[in-house]
Amino acid sequence: MKFLNLFSLIVVSTMLMFSCKSDGETKATTADATPAATVPAAATTADKAPAAEPAVPAGPLTTLEFAESTFDYGEIMEGAKVDHQYKFTNTGTEPLIISNAKGSCGCTVPNWPREPIPPGGTGVIDVTFDSKGKGKVGGSPQSKRVTITANTDPANTYLTIKGTVNKEEGAEDAKNAQ
Repeated sequence: MKFLNLFSLIVVSTMLMFSCKSDGETKATTADATPAATVPAAATTADKAPAAEPAVPAGPLTTLEFAESTFDYGEIMEGAKVDHQYKFTNTGTEPLIISNAKGSCGCTVPNWPREPIPPGGTGVIDVTFDSKGKGKVGGSPQSKRVTITANTDPANTYLTIKGTVNKEEGAEDAKNAQ
């Protein structure tokens, strides 16, 4: 969908660029028309852009506070799964509605409460990181981000899970020998 919007914007821009290459007599008219022509194209693109992003819940905004936004799991061996619970409080005066939580890659999976959290209420976002294929001998630093979309300002809040993934020496030799 984003590609189609970008393509449409390029086509409209190209058409405007070539339509502006006319004699000097119509140059002032074209300059006057250009802002009006570009505003609808930009508005159309902006109107369609939110469809690609998770929808922010409508209604009044509230605030969200996490006990910690970054968790360091230290060093683990490749293939291990790390599970961490990020505890939060709705510090605002309106119910908190989390519409989406998304990991930066498929190895990071969040699970969040689907029901509204009342003002002063607490909740937990459970994040699982799967280190399969992420390690190397001597350690491979990993840092993954989870984006929380809710009725807050700003709409997105970020959590980080990080650490080092080690791989047994000789594990790669055994894999290559197969």
